Amino acid sequence: MKFYAVVAASPTSWESHRIAERIEQRILNSNPVMEAFGNACTLRNNNSSRFGKFIQLQLNRAQQMTGAAVQTYLLEKTRVACQASSERNFHIFYQICKGAGTDERLQWHLPEGAAFSWLPNPDRTLEEDCFEVTREAMLHLGIDTPTQNNIFQVLAGLLHLGNIRFADSEDEAQPCQLMGDAKCSIRTSASLLQLPEDPLLETLRIRTIRAGRQQVFRKPCSRAECDIRRDCVAKLVYARLFDWLVSVINSSICADPDSWTTFIGLLDVYGFESFPNNSLEQLCINYANEKLQQHFVTHYLRAQQEEYAVEGLEWSFVNYQDNQPCLDLLEGSPISICSLINEECRLNRPSSAAQLQTRIESALAGSPCLGHNKLSREPSFIVVHYAGPVQYHTAGLVEKNKDPVPPELTRLLQQSQDPLLKVLFPADPEEKAQEEPSGQSRAPVLTVVSKFKASLEQLLQVLHSTTPHYIRCIKPNSQGQAHTFLQEEVLSQLEACGLVETIHISAAGFPVRIPHWNFVERYELLRRLRARTSPGPHSPLPAEGRSEWSPCTEAATLQPLLQDILHTLPALTQAAAAPDDPAEASAAPVHCGRTKVFMTDSTLELLEHGRAQVLEQCARRIQGSWRRHWYRKQGRRRRAAVLIQAAIRSWLARKHVRRLHAAATVIGRAWRRWRIGMAFLASKELDGVEENHLSQVPLPTGSLLLPQTQTSLLAAVIRLWPLGLVLANAAVGVRGFQRKLVVWACLQLPTGSPSSYTVQTAQGQAGVTSIRALPQGSIKFHCRKSPLPYADICPEPLPYSVTGFNQILLERDSLGHRPKGSP
Repeated sequence: MKFYAVVAASPTSWESHRIAERIEQRILNSNPVMEAFGNACTLRNNNSSRFGKFIQLQLNRAQQMTGAAVQTYLLEKTRVACQASSERNFHIFYQICKGAGTDERLQWHLPEGAAFSWLPNPDRTLEEDCFEVTREAMLHLGIDTPTQNNIFQVLAGLLHLGNIRFADSEDEAQPCQLMGDAKCSIRTSASLLQLPEDPLLETLRIRTIRAGRQQVFRKPCSRAECDIRRDCVAKLVYARLFDWLVSVINSSICADPDSWTTFIGLLDVYGFESFPNNSLEQLCINYANEKLQQHFVTHYLRAQQEEYAVEGLEWSFVNYQDNQPCLDLLEGSPISICSLINEECRLNRPSSAAQLQTRIESALAGSPCLGHNKLSREPSFIVVHYAGPVQYHTAGLVEKNKDPVPPELTRLLQQSQDPLLKVLFPADPEEKAQEEPSGQSRAPVLTVVSKFKASLEQLLQVLHSTTPHYIRCIKPNSQGQAHTFLQEEVLSQLEACGLVETIHISAAGFPVRIPHWNFVERYELLRRLRARTSPGPHSPLPAEGRSEWSPCTEAATLQPLLQDILHTLPALTQAAAAPDDPAEASAAPVHCGRTKVFMTDSTLELLEHGRAQVLEQCARRIQGSWRRHWYRKQGRRRRAAVLIQAAIRSWLARKHVRRLHAAATVIGRAWRRWRIGMAFLASKELDGVEENHLSQVPLPTGSLLLPQTQTSLLAAVIRLWPLGLVLANAAVGVRGFQRKLVVWACLQLPTGSPSSYTVQTAQGQAGVTSIRALPQGSIKFHCRKSPLPYADICPEPLPYSVTGFNQILLERDSLGHRPKGSP
């Protein structure tokens, strides 16, 4: 309704859009009200609809919504006074008991924790027990707050009426007595219904019998009859109240008959029912479902035949299970279950359950849909419906079908001072005349079955004149739990909806129907198989990259492609058939219509299997190509990585060598600078001492004077002797005899026997002493603190190298032994 209200609203007419929104809102608001007064919690559904509903959306010539109408069917009013085990009454009774305010409870005599016989399972809370939603919806429908309070007051009076209990009277001439707190309940009920207390009690306990027009007899009722009359009052009031609510809803949304020409109907009817105890209500409901199932099957078959005729297929349906025998059993002429029940109501004699069972079994024994449970202790009969067999108990069938309303009960309710009851039970003289007809002009009794059958025929006439569409609601489980799927319950619902039989009918023909362009789009790959298996002439393969087909593709282009695809079926059938079973290799049933391809499930499986094979081959090729490409790409990446790593290693090595070379250059330059500086300082310190010493030293006896050339050379050697010391103590360079010569030259030792000279060292003592020795005689090194400021400075000393220029550690054996007697 929301969707249609939007798309059907005229963009140029704001008034029509406003009317559509108002009607839509009122129809949506009618749903909570109808559910509160017509739905109840059953064994299988917490919000089961206990009535049928047909909503008519009325449209004008411009296809705009101008109004709506609601029609109801067979309200289960017996639920007001009788509820099955683990079930509840209508939602509205629980809403007023749980949602009423403090003042409202005092006004309606509904104290906290009050117990009512007609209110089972009051502690169970459901989502539907929302009193404020119902009140708000009623307010939107035009039912003001005082009228709502009046409605709820009447409902509270019915709850107190259910607490009235009767006891058997010892004297049949005396009325039954009240039990326990029944007097308080009847007083409260009379107050809420605004009825006189004594006439109410008298009407419930005493029956009025009219003989002719003048004779009136009063007879006390038995306990069972008192209970029936009490329940009848409650059912009568509730049924009239429900019909009044429907009329109020229709008055607020219905349009003028001249303002609409077409309509969209929505039928929300009760589903197939089968309970442990099934009575007249279940019989009528299942009878309606049988009629609707027949209409559904007829419509489906007609639609199938029309589609086959349009597509040019010559095919006739096989035999299917028709439910016409079951309908003949229920409503057939001249004898059926409904006619026998109506006949029992017209007979002027008491009817028993066993007698009704016997009549049904004897009169309809030849029906294949009638059965009998021999193990049942109660009188019953079994009807085999399309959804399964259902056992109906005959006890109470005739009384419920009569739905008797004693005239004195109607007159009592007409005496009420309540404004709502005055509307529900007006004092109509014509109705009074109909309630008291003469014995000769008495009209036939209009039973519940007769009323329901007439309304059902009217509904079917409407359905036959329209184009129906069906919506099936399937519940995965009856507990309302998430992520729970019970296969047995779902299958039973599918059977109850008639879908199983529909599937059988569809499977008997061609259940798979695919448009040509969709068929070509999906199964064009099979032409690859034909290109390999049958090298004969066939249509060329389509260009690469074309995988989408539109509905506008010309038939001349599609037909060759269809034939190529269908010609692959024999090869697929032979490939799928077993070698020892040639029967399976027969041609698959498939027909090519004007716009669709018709086939069975087996043919569809063959096509899907062939398509899967082609896709598998293509997938293998793609995977092989991809692996080849991937391995090549990985090889190229590996070689590139090796080249990059080699280049990086070369660059890093060159960079490291350059850093080492630069560092060595800096170190060498610093070392040479420092070494030259140290040598300069040492030579500067010793030059003056050596020159002075040479001038003072006398020549030894017997020595010859050196020539002038040798004197100059000796002076040069004396001046350069510190450099000789450095070379002599270097880690690399002069070794052995050359080293001794260098030392001798630096110390200006005479050319004699080296054994006559001795170099003494002070080993083991701290510090290094400077050289203060003359060329003649023994040379003694004093290991004391050197006066030279740079004597002990050396970069990175090594354990085997000399740590100072003036620290000369010479082995005694290397220069010769010390002479005896020397100090």
